[in-house]
Amino acid sequence: MSTLAHIYGEVRDMPLAAPMAPVSNGVPFRQYICHACGYIYDEAEGDLDSGLAAGTRFEDIPDDWACPLCGVTKSDFEPYSAPSLDELRARATGAAPVAVRGGTPGVVIVGGGRAGWQMAEALRALDAALPITLVSACAADVYDKPLLSVALARQMDLAKLVKETGADAAKRLGVRLLAHTDAVRICPDTRSLRTTRGTLRYDQLVLAHGAQATLPPALPAAFCWRINHLGAYQRLRAALGTEPKDVVIVGAGLIGSELANDLALGGHRITLLDVMTEPLARWQAQQAGTQLLGAWKDLPIRFVGGVQVAGVEQLGESYRITTACGQKFVADQVIAAAGLMTPPRLAQSAALAWNHGIAVDAATLRTSDEHIHALGDCITIAGQTSRYIEPIGRQARAIAAHLCGREPVPYEAKPAVVRVKTTSHPMTLH
Repeated sequence: MSTLAHIYGEVRDMPLAAPMAPVSNGVPFRQYICHACGYIYDEAEGDLDSGLAAGTRFEDIPDDWACPLCGVTKSDFEPYSAPSLDELRARATGAAPVAVRGGTPGVVIVGGGRAGWQMAEALRALDAALPITLVSACAADVYDKPLLSVALARQMDLAKLVKETGADAAKRLGVRLLAHTDAVRICPDTRSLRTTRGTLRYDQLVLAHGAQATLPPALPAAFCWRINHLGAYQRLRAALGTEPKDVVIVGAGLIGSELANDLALGGHRITLLDVMTEPLARWQAQQAGTQLLGAWKDLPIRFVGGVQVAGVEQLGESYRITTACGQKFVADQVIAAAGLMTPPRLAQSAALAWNHGIAVDAATLRTSDEHIHALGDCITIAGQTSRYIEPIGRQARAIAAHLCGREPVPYEAKPAVVRVKTTSHPMTLH
């Protein structure tokens, strides 16, 4: 199952591929894609967090069911089948597939996560011959990051979290993939990107490298985990092993609360620390923290609010966390979940305008350099971030339309609907 193909308008009228296995009662299971965020509902897998068992047909889902990733309703879904490169080319040109044109650098995308692949697919849907190069610091495998918050409770096989390898996605879309390659510096005068595998020229550059987990000053990087991608999560799970462990999580926002819930359901003992007096304090008006603490009363989760971590020291194979008020906690593993920040290095190298992240135009998502656009977690609009899944597809379509010379599709920032994946008490917040 692919999580790509967020090119809703371009794919909508495309004939579906042959029915997919497996089948039930002789009828193949089908997939349905969310127009808002690109989540794919697979009838064979269901949606366990929402009470939909594996094998639940889409037509049998209640009308008030919400997308597990972005919270929109069932009416925002439509049948889906991953289009092949030939189908995308035919759709883009209205004719038979054509050869990729040469003699131009085309578009270089930095980032092999959801934003990078959505950008690649949106471009390919509009231009069959456009040279596209995607630079990724990791393997650029395609997976649903929100599943990292529920994988332990669902007893998911970590190997099966990858829906499509980066190599397969690149082949399907006709994209040149430079995996395990770091982008080092942007040289705007020569329109080139320096990487650990050489220098790439570009006609247009798109930054989709996301954000990093913030590391509080009192937490040494060597002593704690920061979970913001599949690789780090896999290493954490390996470190936890199969026996119950004591885990301290610093930060009780969205990520910290979801991880605490999932690890506790997996049998680990959790201490959750935060400077605020309750979890999910951003949604205090909706009483999110109160609801969550009530749902956790029978789980091995201890929430300690109103504390500031002052230091961490290693004690053999364990760690001791000390707060500014003198409290001490011992843990086998420490996780930092204190928010996200955009790494500034690439933006600074190109002297891009900065406002708590890469500043972009609200409608076109162009940076202060006319040849550089950006989307996803790394951008800000009027100083505001929007580190949620739903906007990414719309951002990619806005940029693609501009770069391919099509009718403008202005991006519009909208209030986010946040699906909190604490399976003990799932919530949809605004």
